[in-house]
Amino acid sequence: MGKSKGYRDLIVYQKAFALAMKLFHITKKFPKEEKYALVDQIRRSSRSVCSCIAEAYRKRKYQAYFVNKISDADGENSETIVWLEFSLACDYIVTEEAQELELLAEEVGRMLNSMIESPEKFLPKESKLEKQI
Repeated sequence: MGKSKGYRDLIVYQKAFALAMKLFHITKKFPKEEKYALVDQIRRSSRSVCSCIAEAYRKRKYQAYFVNKISDADGENSETIVWLEFSLACDYIVTEEAQELELLAEEVGRMLNSMIESPEKFLPKESKLEKQI
């Protein structure tokens, strides 16, 4: 059996990473004038979902911090959906593409909200030493 990868083992992280990579490839086709605007924004927000999940996982010993960072991830995910709406409205992506990407983002959002609602499932188990104290 392989060594645990930590946050990389989380399905929500894997799905968020896959979405960020899809967006990266799709935005390569956006007009050059959007390079420092819409392209940077959608790439940044989608990647931030992943980085917030990783940060939350590393600090999961502290429930309040964990919930806060997962909440940040959810906010970045919502921002990504807004940039998708702009991408569609500007005709940089077609409706089917926008719908597929938004469904993926919504799935990530549901998973993040589940983590916020039940953080104890993701917190480390108490060690025997901690229980004795």
